[in-house]
Amino acid sequence: MNRDPQEFVTVSQDGGLPRRTHGRGAMTVGAATGTDGTAGADAVTGAAPSVPSVPSVPPVPSAASVPPAAEGHDRIRVYGARENNLKNVRLEIPKRRLTVFTGVSGSGKSSLVFDTIAAESRRLINETYSAFVQGFMPTLARPEVDVLDGLTTAILVDQQPMGTSPRSTVGTATDAGALLRILFSRLAQPHIGSQKAFAFNVASADASGVLVVNGKKTEKGFSVVGGMCLRCEGTGSVSDIDPARLVDDARSLADGAVTVPGWKPDSWVVRTFTESGFLDPAKPIRDYTEQERHDLLHRDPVKVRVKGINTTYEGLIARVRKSFLSKDKETLRPHIRAFVERAVTFAVCPGCHGTRLSETARSARIDGINIADACAMQISDLASWVRGRQDPSVRTLLAVLGQSLDSFVSIGLGYLSLDRPSSTLSGGEAQRVKMVRHLGSALTDVTYVFDEPTVGLHPHDIQRMNELLLRLRDKGNTVLVVEHKPETITIADHVVDLGPYAGAEGGEVVFEGTVEGLRAGGTLTGRHLDDRASVKPSVRERTGVLEVRGANAHNLRDVDVDIPLGVLTVVTGVAGSGKSSLIHGSVDGRDGVVTVDQSPIRGSRRSNPATYTGMLEPIRRTFARANGVKPALFSPNSEGACPACKGAGVVYTDLAIMAGVATTCEECEGRRFEASVLRYRLEGRDISEVFGMPVAEAAEFFRTGAARTPAVCAVLDRLAEVGLGYLGIGQPLTTLSGGERQRLKLAGQMAGAGSVYILDEPTSGLHLADVEQLLALLDRLVDAGRSVIVVEHHQAVMAHADWIIDLGPGAGHDGGRVVFEGTPAELVAARPTLTGEHLAQYVGA
Repeated sequence: MNRDPQEFVTVSQDGGLPRRTHGRGAMTVGAATGTDGTAGADAVTGAAPSVPSVPSVPPVPSAASVPPAAEGHDRIRVYGARENNLKNVRLEIPKRRLTVFTGVSGSGKSSLVFDTIAAESRRLINETYSAFVQGFMPTLARPEVDVLDGLTTAILVDQQPMGTSPRSTVGTATDAGALLRILFSRLAQPHIGSQKAFAFNVASADASGVLVVNGKKTEKGFSVVGGMCLRCEGTGSVSDIDPARLVDDARSLADGAVTVPGWKPDSWVVRTFTESGFLDPAKPIRDYTEQERHDLLHRDPVKVRVKGINTTYEGLIARVRKSFLSKDKETLRPHIRAFVERAVTFAVCPGCHGTRLSETARSARIDGINIADACAMQISDLASWVRGRQDPSVRTLLAVLGQSLDSFVSIGLGYLSLDRPSSTLSGGEAQRVKMVRHLGSALTDVTYVFDEPTVGLHPHDIQRMNELLLRLRDKGNTVLVVEHKPETITIADHVVDLGPYAGAEGGEVVFEGTVEGLRAGGTLTGRHLDDRASVKPSVRERTGVLEVRGANAHNLRDVDVDIPLGVLTVVTGVAGSGKSSLIHGSVDGRDGVVTVDQSPIRGSRRSNPATYTGMLEPIRRTFARANGVKPALFSPNSEGACPACKGAGVVYTDLAIMAGVATTCEECEGRRFEASVLRYRLEGRDISEVFGMPVAEAAEFFRTGAARTPAVCAVLDRLAEVGLGYLGIGQPLTTLSGGERQRLKLAGQMAGAGSVYILDEPTSGLHLADVEQLLALLDRLVDAGRSVIVVEHHQAVMAHADWIIDLGPGAGHDGGRVVFEGTPAELVAARPTLTGEHLAQYVGA
C-alpha cells in the first residue's frame, strides 16, 4: 500500500482513533475524548473547564500558524520496510491502542513487527549506553527500512526458550524465587544466614588465607554460605556413566578404543591419554591392569607434558562430564545427544532428593514448611500460603511476593511450581511466564510486542489473556500482537493484515482498519475470520486400542485409558490438565510411534529445507551424474563453495561495538558457489538456480527428464502437503517463521515408518485458512492406515475428530483425570466439561 502520509492518515481512521486535525479546536476535541491528555471541553456538558490564568506566560500563538507538536507523535511510522520478504511496506500504527497483525504464516508479520519495529527500538536503546558498555552487549543491525519514527521502548514477549541452563527454573526466571528466599532468610527458624543460604545456585565453601595490609600479615578466614547441594551441584539429579559406552575393550587407544563422538586417536583429548606416560597406547583396554584402568577412567587431574605443551590429564569419565553433561541435553547436536542418552543414566540426587538444596537450607522452616516445600507447591497454593503470613516486619515483602504469585494465577499458570525447570515449559507457557514481570509494572507509554500469546491456551483461557492485553493497553501502552486466533483478532482496536499469501507472494499490507472492515475487506483473513466447523455426522471405526494403565506422571492420577487406533483421536483439556503428561509420558517412545512436538528446529544460517529434510544429497548426486563430476561440488558447504564467502552468499564484517554488516558476496553475487561449478547444468539450470526454486516448482523440475529424482519429489510433495509449496528449498532456516518451521518439521517426520503419529498442537502458527488444509492432511494420514493422536485446543480440530479424550476438570492438582471419552457429537450434546461448552458454542449447537 503506497500512499503519501497525509492520504494514509485519512484512510486509516476508524472507530475511536483521534483524527489528525490541527488548531485549537482539535486540541479541545482530543481532550474531551481523552486522546492527548490536555484540558479540553467537558465530555458530558460540553462546557469549557475553568483554567487559572498565569499572567507571566506569554499568549499562545494561533493554532493556524503553530500546530501542536505533540499531535505528530501519536503514531509509529514505518515507510519503506524491506526486511526479509516485505515489499517496501508503508504503514502508520496508532499508539496507545491494541493492534493485531494477521496474515498467513510467512506473509511477513514477524518481519514487520519483530525484525523491523521491535529490533530498531532495541537498537536505539542500546545506543544510549557508552561505547564501553556496548562492547559487552549484542550488536544489532539497523533493519532494512527508509523511515521508522515515533518509536517507544519495546518490550518483547515472545515464544523463545527461556534458557538452557539446567539450573534455570520458573522461580529463577522471575522475581518470585528471589523474593521467597528473602522471606525465608527473615522468618525461617533456625536462622541460617542471608538469602544466599537458600539459593541452590550458590555453593557453600570455607577457606582461609593471609591478608597483607601495609606489610603486616593477618590470617583471615573466608566463608561463602550458599544453599547448593554439593552432591548434584544444584541440578537435582545425578548422572552415572557406563564405561562400556565410552571405550571398546577389544581395541587399544591407538586403534580407536575411545568411542566418544569426535574423540579420534589423533584428537588432542586422546593424545593426552596416549602420551601421558600412564598408559600403553598399543595395549588393548581389556588387558589393562586395575591401576591402568583406574588411570584411564577415574584418575584425578594432574599436570603432564604432551608434545612440549603443559596440559592437564584426568580420567575419561571426568572429561565426558565436563564436555557434555555440563550442558543442557536439548542444546547438543543430534549425534552427541544420542551418545549421551546411550552412555548416561540420570537419577534423582539422593543427597537432596531432587530439591537442589543442601540439608542446611532445608532445615530452616516457616510454620513447618521449608523453602523446598514452598517451591514445590502449586503456585496457586503458594499464593494462599503467602497470604496467610501476617508478620508486620515483612509486610511489604509479602505484598510484593503475593502480587507476583497472583500474576501467575491471573494468566492461567497457577498450576506451575517455582521449582519447575524452565526448559520443560512449552512455548506458550514460556511466553506467559515472561509476562508476569510486566503485569504489575508502573511503566506506561511503552510498546509491548506479543508473538501469538494464545498459543497453548484452551478456549476457556483465551478470554483471560484478552483481558490482560486490554489491561496493558488501558494503562496507556501500545500493544502489538501477532495472532491467528479470531477470539483475539476481534478485540483489536486496529488490524493490519499482511499477504496476500506467503513467501515471495506476501510482504504487502492488504488491509488496515477495524475488525468490521476486515470482515468486509475480502482478504484471505477476512473471508475466514468467521469460519466455523461442524461436527462430523459419522466417525471412523477403531481397529484396535493402545492401552494406558496407571499413568501417574506429574499431576496424572493413576489414569487408565484406551486410545483407539486407526482413527483421529484428539486429546483436549485446559492448559496444565495433564494432556502432554499422558501422551508423552505413556505413549511416546513405544514401538512404531512417531512424535512431532513443539521443540524448535536447530540450524545455522547455512541450514535450509534441502539440508534439513535430506534432499541435498540426492540433488547433489543427480547433478554429479548428469555432468560426470563429484557430488561434493554441488554443496555450498563443501568443495563447490565460493572461496570468498565460503558458501554463505554474504560476507560478514565485524565492526566491534557497532552492528556487523552483511554484504552480498561480490565474487559469487550471492549464489554461494564458485564460478566453475555454475557451468554445470541440469535441464538448463545450474545448482544455484535450483536452490532458488520454490517447493512447487522444484517438484515439477525433479519429476521428469534428466532431473528425475523420485527421492527428492517425495520430500517436496510432503512439503507441499503441509502448505509450504511457496518456500524456497535453499532458503535459510533462520528466516522462517515459527509456523513455517513447525510445518517443515512435520513434513520431515511424515517420512517415518511409524504406525502411530503424535502431533502436539499442530495448529500453532497456522492461519485460519491453513487449518482446513491441516485437517485434510490428518485425514490422509488416517486413510493411509495410520493412527493419529493430536494434542490440541483448536475447536475445528476437535469437531473433526473421530474420538475425543478430555482431561481435567482443571489444571495442576485440579486436573490429571479423564473427564470425558467419546465422539465430538456426544461431547457437544452432553457438555459435561469446559471443552464441551466451548465446542458447542463453536459449532453453534
